[in-house]
Amino acid sequence: MQQHLPILLIITPLVAAPLCLLLRQRIAALALALAVCWSTFAMALWLLEIARNTPGGITYQLGGWAAPWGIEYHVDTLAGLMLVLISGIAAIALSFAPRSIQDEIPAGQHYLFATEYLLCLTGLLGICVTGDLFNLFVFLEISSLSAYALISLGRSRRALTAAFQYLVMGTIGATFILIAIGLMYMMTGTLNMADMAERLKRTIELREQTVVVHQTRTILVAFAFLSVGISIKMALFPLHLWLPNAYAYAPSVVTGFLAATATKVSVYMLLRFVFTVFGVQFSFQTLPFDVGLMALALIGIFAASTTAIFQTNIKRMLAYSSVAQVGYMALGISFASENGLTGGIVHMFNHALIKGGMFLAMGCLVFRLGSVELADLRGVGRRMPLTMFAWVLGGLGLIGVPVTAGFISKWYLISAVLERGWWPIAVLMLLSSLLAVIYIWRVVEVAYFQEPPETDPPVQEAPLALLIPTGLLIGANIVFGLWTTLSVGAAGEAARQLLGASP
Repeated sequence: MQQHLPILLIITPLVAAPLCLLLRQRIAALALALAVCWSTFAMALWLLEIARNTPGGITYQLGGWAAPWGIEYHVDTLAGLMLVLISGIAAIALSFAPRSIQDEIPAGQHYLFATEYLLCLTGLLGICVTGDLFNLFVFLEISSLSAYALISLGRSRRALTAAFQYLVMGTIGATFILIAIGLMYMMTGTLNMADMAERLKRTIELREQTVVVHQTRTILVAFAFLSVGISIKMALFPLHLWLPNAYAYAPSVVTGFLAATATKVSVYMLLRFVFTVFGVQFSFQTLPFDVGLMALALIGIFAASTTAIFQTNIKRMLAYSSVAQVGYMALGISFASENGLTGGIVHMFNHALIKGGMFLAMGCLVFRLGSVELADLRGVGRRMPLTMFAWVLGGLGLIGVPVTAGFISKWYLISAVLERGWWPIAVLMLLSSLLAVIYIWRVVEVAYFQEPPETDPPVQEAPLALLIPTGLLIGANIVFGLWTTLSVGAAGEAARQLLGASP
């Protein structure tokens, strides 16, 4: 069974999705989806352990066809870490769903929710496992189409508009990626990532001149298309416009799941293409990709954090915060160093836990209050102390307070900056954390230091069925702030592999 784990990880949710559709019964569909998600998480943990102890990672050839003729699945440390992150978040978020979706999604659509959720999970896992570029695109479309459908399930009419806006932007991004893959295939004749990385180094005769393949105009154009397409998917500033509405109007459990996974998988795609396929020399020496990425990352961190300060809808506030946090991940990638990559990968892992937990806490507030508007949260810290305590702990992680997971990743990022002697960037990073303090404090002030309206009916704490999944993610924020063996250890290994895998 061990050798078949990469394909079992994909097949299990893929087969279960149509079964949920056929069941057409709320409890049965959700129970099946929950069992599949937790089983997938167990398989992902097993795969990560095997990948970290196997030089070169795990390779699985579909149908017995050897690469590059057949599709190859490959799991190294980075892919294994992503699989654990995605499947773990999916399992915890879906455990939150049975109570949460009662008021946010019509009962007759719950089986559709389970179906779309498993399809989205399949796509996200497949992107991280596959070593074939076209297969990656297929999985990207599976995850994207199901994500559009999940967002549209929101109870507000604005959810449909948000889903359509996401669909338009996502389609543009996917088209750019597909064009890039086509151009790369035209110049290399292969879709296998490892094989393409080797062929990009070869020389060809072009117009009576001998040139290296990755220095041709076709590959340069492909790199440009790929950069823009993935930037849209990962919501890198200024290509983030689809994200605030998508997060604000989707059902709470959907927001928690997508905020913790979708953009992180896009960051993973960027890492794969830049370091594994194109290589450090081409991306950061032949092309000034690091300069452009660093500039957009820094601008995005400050622009999005500043915008978050002025939001009155807490989901939109956290959405703009996510755009800023993607900036930190991009910043780590732009350093192209071991500490920088480690910091970027660790921040990707930690931010998923933090933001997933904070959005689930928002789901608790929606369940009891029916609103996440700042004005409706007056005094809620005393009426729902556990929920708000969890949210505040997540906020401290966003700021990067010691003992939280957010501190660990920002420490590595600042270390990467200082080892280059770029102290002005370190100062900017510290200042950006102060902006996070402002928008987190706005919520704390309203929740704890303002009196609730006298006309409001008494509000009880959220039920345990919602608090336990929220507490698991927020608690993980503290656990991985103190115990870094898994997150930092795996991220460091992944960073070294990426830097060593450059063509």
